[in-house]
Amino acid sequence: MLLYHGSNVEVSNPKILESDRRLDFGKGFYLTSSYKQAKRWAELTVKRRGTGKEIVSVFEFDNSNTSDLNILRFTQAQKEWLEYVTMNRKNQTIPSDNYDVVIGPVANDRTMPVISLYFAGIYDIEETIKRLMPQKLCDQYTFRTDKSIKKIRFLEVK
Repeated sequence: MLLYHGSNVEVSNPKILESDRRLDFGKGFYLTSSYKQAKRWAELTVKRRGTGKEIVSVFEFDNSNTSDLNILRFTQAQKEWLEYVTMNRKNQTIPSDNYDVVIGPVANDRTMPVISLYFAGIYDIEETIKRLMPQKLCDQYTFRTDKSIKKIRFLEVK
């Protein structure tokens, strides 16, 4: 399957970088199956960093050969997904979080107002999920270990 990474530079040799940013699925190398979403990430990265140009790096992921990987998959915005994202966004330790790859919806610009109200205690978990369900959320694939990074192959930039 093809996956895309949006940035302000070409990424042909992905690495897991330590970051002070609190991301949905913690530290890792983030990809999406949506070219449009990756292009948007590239635009935001150029704006945020004020340098480079919008580049989408294309990777191939052989998801038929993953039996040796510990994969956590969220099929939709659900209670477990929201709890996992919340703990990562708040930089809290997640017990038994030894996943090589985490796959699921992305908490993006459209969802963050709802999630922020959840963080503030204004919405409970049921109300938050109810408000997120109608949104068509793009996916994200987070490769969190060197073992998982070896499962993707750089193809080209667009």
